[in-house]
Amino acid sequence: MLDFRADLHCHSTCSDGTATPQEIIELACQKGLQGLSITDHDTIEAYKEAIPIAKAKGLPLVSGVEFSAVHKETSIHILAYSFPLHSPLILDFCHKHYQRRLLRNQAILDRLTAHGMPLTLEDVHPQTLVSQVSMGRPHIALAMLKKGYVTTIQQAFHDYIGEGKSCYEPGHTFSVEETLDLIHRAKGLAVIAHPHLVENIGIIRDLLTMKFDGIEGYYARFPKSKQERWVKIGQHRGWLVTGGSDFHGTIKPTLPLGSSWVGEETFNVLLEHFKQHTID
Repeated sequence: MLDFRADLHCHSTCSDGTATPQEIIELACQKGLQGLSITDHDTIEAYKEAIPIAKAKGLPLVSGVEFSAVHKETSIHILAYSFPLHSPLILDFCHKHYQRRLLRNQAILDRLTAHGMPLTLEDVHPQTLVSQVSMGRPHIALAMLKKGYVTTIQQAFHDYIGEGKSCYEPGHTFSVEETLDLIHRAKGLAVIAHPHLVENIGIIRDLLTMKFDGIEGYYARFPKSKQERWVKIGQHRGWLVTGGSDFHGTIKPTLPLGSSWVGEETFNVLLEHFKQHTID
């Protein structure tokens, strides 16, 4: 029998992934995963579909979401886990992010149109106006590719919608402190996502003094030596050390589901916290 494995970081079509929540559950079962958290960007829409399917297949789920935040003008991602999915605080916060993203995306589309590349929200993500899916620049880049405005998704970012480019619009979001406060008031646990991707050492030092509950130490894009460093940092602080693949489906084929994971002890801490604060 394989060792216990739980993937705590993956994305569905409810944000910027290409696999539906059902497909992720089925893939997790095929791969022999014994625990999962779907951590879409700024939305928990996936759980409407995922929960009954996971329950039918006997796959334990822990609530999760990857919130966008900012600290000293640096983008920071925060993984929230084990909060009640019916939490008004979480639902309201996700709605605020949804509204924020709508405004930003429309501003980018307006700039693209002014540059002779007309696109509408419906072109980019038809669901975004009827449900609180989380649309972002990857969706816009894919729509640009389909329209023939660019030859690759990378070109869309490099020439038009990447930071500092002609059609870029900054994403005005919540501070790390505001996000931590919200997660904790909602009875969730807050984890620093993929810390190796934060290049400013001063920002990292700031984050390590804040009221996080954990750090993502096991992450497929980290070299093993870097993973060991973050694991030690988390353990030294008495934090949870989480991990996951950051699976996005076909748009990131080098990050298959289950390529990074945590063991039974860590998953059970999250699962018990989730059960403790969830009322059926």
